[in-house]
Amino acid sequence: MKTVVAPPDSETDRPTDGARPAHRLPFWVNQRLGLVVLIIALAALFGVLRPAFFDERLVLFPLMRDISTLTVVALAQMVVLSIGHMNLAVGRMAAFGAFFAGFGYDRLGLSLPLGLVVCLVAGCAIGALTGWIIARTGVNSFVVTLAMDFALLGLVSLLYSAFTENAAFTTRPDGLTELRSSSLADVCLGQVCGSAAVPQIIQFTLIALVGLGFLYSRTRMGRELLLTGANPSAAELSGIPTGRRIVLAHALSGLLAALAGFMAAVGTGTFRASIGEDFMLPSFLGSVLGGTLLTGGVVSVVGALLGTSLVGVIRKGLDLLGAGLESLNIYLGCVLLLALSADRVRTVVSYRKVVRST
Repeated sequence: MKTVVAPPDSETDRPTDGARPAHRLPFWVNQRLGLVVLIIALAALFGVLRPAFFDERLVLFPLMRDISTLTVVALAQMVVLSIGHMNLAVGRMAAFGAFFAGFGYDRLGLSLPLGLVVCLVAGCAIGALTGWIIARTGVNSFVVTLAMDFALLGLVSLLYSAFTENAAFTTRPDGLTELRSSSLADVCLGQVCGSAAVPQIIQFTLIALVGLGFLYSRTRMGRELLLTGANPSAAELSGIPTGRRIVLAHALSGLLAALAGFMAAVGTGTFRASIGEDFMLPSFLGSVLGGTLLTGGVVSVVGALLGTSLVGVIRKGLDLLGAGLESLNIYLGCVLLLALSADRVRTVVSYRKVVRST
């Protein structure tokens, strides 16, 4: 789902000589189709080179679980990119929220759903605090979230040192093991609900995708977030409470980051301080590859899923081919550079369209 703030059609966009307008697919549609084709092509290539790539339980199940988690991470970055900001503390916010879930399970005996709620509330609160600081001080989000990243790095480490012996909560509430290892096929008769390669944890990702898709495409609040990112001054002059929208965007980012931290903890079976350490690069890769502009005003919810899926397929395929961690980082860094170049091209194209329509 792609949501764009654009000027209304002008007279210059209409044919003046009686000729029929050319029916071309929008750029963002071509981009999403290109991502789908690329994902399928790469999956087929890796499958040919390493037939084990299509093993449902050993490869596809953990791959889908990783994609589910990292898609939520990409969405956490996407919501702040929609207002022209960024969240460099997305990984630490994930660890911060996961701590409260682990603490609740280990010390308070909370049920699995209640611990998740506590985790989400903690992430939303720290995100809202970050947004409030940015809105009140006017300091660039890069600086504030970088400072928050360092602050949470120390705080989370201190919390785990104070309340755990091995820097991790290992208590597993009822249902966590099943959520970690069960697929959609395990809760249905045969293949009614899905393949054995699709983990149950993907349900959280689908809820996040549907919720954000509805927010940005169907609600006034979502349009105001995009307008704040497209032109903050014009949005404020139009009566949009830009300060509140900044707080809202960062609160949503913190909530989604905490959800990703919970999903990562479920995937490993433990709640530990190192959760989210590798979230930074995937958060930008998934959102930017999917079509979200760094300058704000344009988001693509489905694109974030496709971008993350592409990165996941590349990572898993290269891992099966024997590429080391250093090589993986080099390849993913090159993919990010290409994504940033594409982002710049989209920005220039969008600007020229606006200029031609005025």
